[in-house]
Amino acid sequence: MASRLMTNICSDNPSESVYFYTKLFDLEVAFESDWFIHLVGRDKKLELGIIDRNNELVPAGFKNQPQGFYLTFVVEDADEICRLAQQENFEILSLPENTSYGQRRMLLKDPNGALIDVSSLMKDYG
Repeated sequence: MASRLMTNICSDNPSESVYFYTKLFDLEVAFESDWFIHLVGRDKKLELGIIDRNNELVPAGFKNQPQGFYLTFVVEDADEICRLAQQENFEILSLPENTSYGQRRMLLKDPNGALIDVSSLMKDYG
């Protein structure tokens, strides 16, 4: 039985990726080597790995840009994350908007091409 799930993103520029995730989502570097960086949330509930795409541990067929998935970060305020993303000139695919299912949602593209969904609960929903 699994005891933990951690997502790892392959990156051409790990330091740029670390900046993106630590700036927007309040993650901290828990471990760093020349090919792998482990980010964790301050409460230790969130984990994200950044792996150098060209490292020998990444199988050849998986070194390409991410496809077919996206990461969702549930945050207190999607609009605040949007303001931070705009200040940093991160690539915003859609500005925050209210959804029919009670979330305020925006989409970003991380430095590696991964789709990032940022959602917060809508106030006064339900």
